[in-house]
Amino acid sequence: MNKKEVKGSGLVTGQTIPLTIKRLGINGEGVGFFKRTVVFVPGALPGEEVTAEVTKVFPNRAEAKVKRLRKKSTDRITPPCPVYEECGGCQLQHLSYSGQLREKRDIVVQSFERHAKLGEKDIAIKPVIGMEDPWNYRNKSQLQVRKQKGKVIAGLYGTGSHELVELTNCLVQHPETNRVTRQVVSILEDLNISIYNEKKHKGLIRTIVTRVGFETGQIQLVLVTSEENIPRKELLIKEIKKRLPEVKSVIQNVNGKRTSIIFGEKTLVMNGEEVIQESLGDLHFELSARAFFQLNPIQTVKLYDEVKKAAELTGKENIIDAYCGVGTIGLWLANQAKEVRGMDVIKESIDDARKNAKKHGYQSSMKYEVGKAEDLVPSWIKEGFKPDVIVVDPPRTGCDDKLLSTMVKAKPDRIVYVSCNPSTLAKDAAFLMKKGFEIKELQPVDMFPQTAHIEVVAVFKKRKNG
Repeated sequence: MNKKEVKGSGLVTGQTIPLTIKRLGINGEGVGFFKRTVVFVPGALPGEEVTAEVTKVFPNRAEAKVKRLRKKSTDRITPPCPVYEECGGCQLQHLSYSGQLREKRDIVVQSFERHAKLGEKDIAIKPVIGMEDPWNYRNKSQLQVRKQKGKVIAGLYGTGSHELVELTNCLVQHPETNRVTRQVVSILEDLNISIYNEKKHKGLIRTIVTRVGFETGQIQLVLVTSEENIPRKELLIKEIKKRLPEVKSVIQNVNGKRTSIIFGEKTLVMNGEEVIQESLGDLHFELSARAFFQLNPIQTVKLYDEVKKAAELTGKENIIDAYCGVGTIGLWLANQAKEVRGMDVIKESIDDARKNAKKHGYQSSMKYEVGKAEDLVPSWIKEGFKPDVIVVDPPRTGCDDKLLSTMVKAKPDRIVYVSCNPSTLAKDAAFLMKKGFEIKELQPVDMFPQTAHIEVVAVFKKRKNG
């Protein structure tokens, strides 16, 4: 029997149920209630009435798919991407952009009500800062290469499957990344270059990575291969130079492991420069093949401006930039700060952060070290470095408990928290509020239109009696 029932919910897989969708979940799915059980329905929108088929049941929730749309949302639109439902890279193309911004703000509201017990009367949650044109914003694509039905294709794995969906013209990618990828696929096919077969763990070309500098127009192409030796390598380089003369950097990365991780440890320059140049505002960066850089440069400037506004700098402040990466946020603040210190556990990131600080003339007022905040911050304070502002930009899991405790002990005037997950931000907010901080406002920023992701800048200030 393939039906499964969860005790107490009264739901079984395969059951058809009526639902009214109340809101969007954090992954972009519609959320409704059957009796008292929460049901998540991908593709359904707030305000819609649907007939849904239960696909999975759990002790405290269920998942379902839309069988029939009985009442449509006025914000429902036809997704412009022909492979939208197969691909899964975007979750909200069927929702108007004004609707996306409204619902993303609501995701932040719901997160704080649930995890921090704060409603809109307790906290100022501003409207989401969106994009004038919410398309073609991604500066980097990473597409798997496979041979399907005798044809070389590049794409992403489909939702919940291991079938590759061909992406020849992704609408959220910068047009140049699409064009370069298409040309490379054509070259690989014309030259009959060996393509990696994941099941057999044989073949050569695994992934095509393309990055474009929005401000500089420079393009970098990375071919991820299963081994270092490329037969007819010179001919391949010659064709790339002939058909794609605008590509300034052609890199090979070697990854021979059975893994879903894109990059291996060995990187070689095949042709041109090792890096491309990119700018954010007045700052300039060199991007190597594996360097992390924000994927939406247009919105990154808006995000970092909000961080600077939240920091309320006068030129006299000491700043700690936790999870600093290559130091972009610290650099954004450096011209209005006394001193910036940052840390990261990745040595290569700290090397880049130091180079970036020196390049922009801040070598005496910016200090970067490899390590964890909970180890470094106490030793800096012992040395006499008292932070006025701590900026933190953690992964989706939120701040480590030790980092939260370390920030509290450091007693900064302000903590500026940049979050990519409203749920973990709200949980961390609840902790900081118990420890003498108050949260004034939240500023959501839409870094990834057409997806369910939302970034939030939160400002925590030390309570006067805290």
